[in-house]
Amino acid sequence: MEIQYPEFSLLFILFSIFVLATFDQLYYYWYYFRRLAFYKDSAKESLQEGVSIIICAKNEYYNLEKNLPLILGQKFQNFEVIVVNDASDDESEELLKNFERENEHLKVVTIHQNLNFFSGKKFPLSIGIKSAKYDVLLLTDADCSPASDEWLQNMTSGMNNGTDIVLGYAPHQRVKGFLNKIIRYETLHVAMQYLSFSLAGLTYMGVGRNLAYRKSLFFQAKGFMSHYKVSSGDDDLFINSVATKSNTRIEINPKTYCFSKPKTSFKSWFIQKRRHLSAGKFYKPKFKTILGKYAFSQLLFYSLLIPLLIANFNLIIVLSLFVLRLFSQLFIYKKCMKVLNEKGLLLAIPVMEVFMLILQMTLGLSNVLSKPNKWK
Repeated sequence: MEIQYPEFSLLFILFSIFVLATFDQLYYYWYYFRRLAFYKDSAKESLQEGVSIIICAKNEYYNLEKNLPLILGQKFQNFEVIVVNDASDDESEELLKNFERENEHLKVVTIHQNLNFFSGKKFPLSIGIKSAKYDVLLLTDADCSPASDEWLQNMTSGMNNGTDIVLGYAPHQRVKGFLNKIIRYETLHVAMQYLSFSLAGLTYMGVGRNLAYRKSLFFQAKGFMSHYKVSSGDDDLFINSVATKSNTRIEINPKTYCFSKPKTSFKSWFIQKRRHLSAGKFYKPKFKTILGKYAFSQLLFYSLLIPLLIANFNLIIVLSLFVLRLFSQLFIYKKCMKVLNEKGLLLAIPVMEVFMLILQMTLGLSNVLSKPNKWK
């Protein structure tokens, strides 16, 4: 009796890969991202220690004029605000002197010459951390505005019980236009990843616009020395190197948000994204594997969907898997958007996902051809 083997055509192989990619995507949505989607915050005790807020600023006169009063006006007994003026050539120095005379919480550290040998934010940030009076540090940027006067209190609450790192959320302000939707979608998507993975005990990054950690942890890790040659990574590479399952928590109370001013031109945003992407290759291998597998299965899903539909191969199964993933994606995104208080993005998510996939490949190619190395 002759044994008949199944015919493994090219379309069958592509279909099999498509099925595996789809289930891998579903695994990420329902195993990882659902942690943020169904996250319930718990009550935490207020921190009894002092806190040092650190802001690095280079030519940020107008942002400092607008946002510094909001930071200095936080409801907290024992805190200082350190602004590192990194060789600004606008009127920032005079503005900061005026603020410093009027507010006892403010401490200004001025770098008069361009001594930033590391071509990034790490040098001025290190100066600010060394100048800090307190062990608990809260970082933000000059163009960020806290959502409330309880930002400081809530971002640092709960750091009493062995917590060394608090990851916050830093959304972008909502304005009209396609670019703003893309920026807010990308911010939401990144937040879904780093917050969900952190809840799973796999903290791989934080966002320097809204991030707290201990000064003692910084010095224990020898600061940024392990990646000082990388222009970016003052937030994600540092957190990638020091975070553990037990020393990190997230804080997503809407009172703790720090809103950033979004870029208004695609070119400036593209340059910013190139700089951020360049740090990813220095992540720990396990994080590169987890993040890379997610991005690769995402790419395979869309790359194989179109040829399978055109070839009309197992059409019912292919469409069923597409609908299953789409439903899972929109359901998890809707829940995460509710948790993070984001609006106006849900229906455009599939389109923006494809757009960002293409953009990520373009960014990767650009970084291969030339190195992004400027902070300001």
